Amino acid sequence: MDPQRLLRRIRLVLGFFLVALFISGLTAIPLRTELAILDALAGTRSPLQTIWSSLAEWISRVRVALDITYSTYPFMAYGTDWLAFGHFVIAIAFVGPIRDPSRNVWVIELGILACILLVPYAMIFGIVRGIPPFWTLVDSLFGLLGVVPLLIARRWAGRLPSTWR
Repeated sequence: MDPQRLLRRIRLVLGFFLVALFISGLTAIPLRTELAILDALAGTRSPLQTIWSSLAEWISRVRVALDITYSTYPFMAYGTDWLAFGHFVIAIAFVGPIRDPSRNVWVIELGILACILLVPYAMIFGIVRGIPPFWTLVDSLFGLLGVVPLLIARRWAGRLPSTWR
């Protein structure tokens, strides 16, 4: 494959990952609003209650807990603000591989490792924090889905001509 075409493909895949990571970070900021919307659509007062009551009850329970926490201790939201910041910083790190994937392949490999480690991390802390198994699976999917474009980009970066490495 033409190296320029391959480079464009790598940049497209990594650009997608960067944007997805950035958007994921953005969603950590307005949690109260997002949970209110989710609770209205899929909580105990929604049709989901008759289909999958345990999930509907979990969504409503989390919304109530977040409302109480944010009302009583608004500074607790600062933790998710920092979570968002972490996502933004990691997304910025992927600018390097987008510019020069061969030279910055280590960033792609670090991302692959982070995606893989997310699964046991979610499993362990899901149990420790009393998170329902289904929700732990949802959290794990972020790593399992995120690793796909990174593996593709890593593979393609290895195909670039040696003069580019």
